[in-house]
Amino acid sequence: MKLNRRSFNTMVAAATGATAFGLRPAIADTIKVAGIYTQPIQQKWDARLHLGLKAAEAKGDIEYVFSEKVSNTDYIRVLREYCESGVKLIVGEAFGISKEARKVADEYPDIAFLMGDPFDAHGSNFSVFDNYIHEPCYLMGIIAGHMTKTKKLGMVGGYPIGEVNRLFHAFINGARSVDPDIQYKVTFIGSWYDPPKAKEAAFAQVEAGADIMYAERAGVVGAARDKGVLAFGNVNDMNKEENGENVVVTSALWHMEAAIAHAVSLVKAGTFKGENYKEWTMMQKGGASLAPFYEFDDKIPAEAKAKVEEIKAQIMAGSFTVEINDEEPKSSF
Repeated sequence: MKLNRRSFNTMVAAATGATAFGLRPAIADTIKVAGIYTQPIQQKWDARLHLGLKAAEAKGDIEYVFSEKVSNTDYIRVLREYCESGVKLIVGEAFGISKEARKVADEYPDIAFLMGDPFDAHGSNFSVFDNYIHEPCYLMGIIAGHMTKTKKLGMVGGYPIGEVNRLFHAFINGARSVDPDIQYKVTFIGSWYDPPKAKEAAFAQVEAGADIMYAERAGVVGAARDKGVLAFGNVNDMNKEENGENVVVTSALWHMEAAIAHAVSLVKAGTFKGENYKEWTMMQKGGASLAPFYEFDDKIPAEAKAKVEEIKAQIMAGSFTVEINDEEPKSSF
């Protein structure tokens, strides 16, 4: 990513007999972890991180505190405050402030950082992640390719960044694996949250002939409902969480539980290092999945469901690779 994104304070006092990872393993059963979010935790991107950390807290692995709605201009200050408060791991997002966040990591080599970031890992304690849910997007495309009648698909996104572009390309490639003649229209609204603008963009695409929408942004599902077309969801289960019943066929889901559990285990073992967590946000390691079909289960062609299961099995076995294309997609109609 690149142009990005998301951007309570107070903290619990420190205490564990653990020393810096890399010197000897931490001995505490529970470590203190902070989450720092640029949006409210209800915003679905940050919500995935929050849910993953809450899951670790529920298992008794961590003590979890967080700050939300932290602007990029205030992020480094909050980051340093948590570093001084006794946390052993910080999970957050460094989009737009990557250089500054890395400097903080250098200043606090005994603290582990797991940050959303478009660039490579840094040093011995700064790991990075992005959401690679292109695989379930490809599976959604297979279904869309079987269900479209106009052979025209619409996609409404926030910004033409790699994180979004790769999902749109995968969706189209999945659809075109069914029918190479399928066309698509892409609109970027220049915002991560502007439902009215996303809705208007979706209206325009439907009026241009699209009969299936990829709802990368909030607002598209409402437009699909109003226009009587189908939609596919993004990041969270938009059928159940965004009023998508009878509209959203399924969603490409992002899960951070496995990635966070991995990071926590490394911190506890004293073996955390700077690395890219890309694989932990993909299907094989439980970082991505396809949501249930719900009321669409008997409406999706049997051939489509069979193909989805076939490709899914191949992805999980490592014998099928969904192309990652971060280039901006251009409308074909």
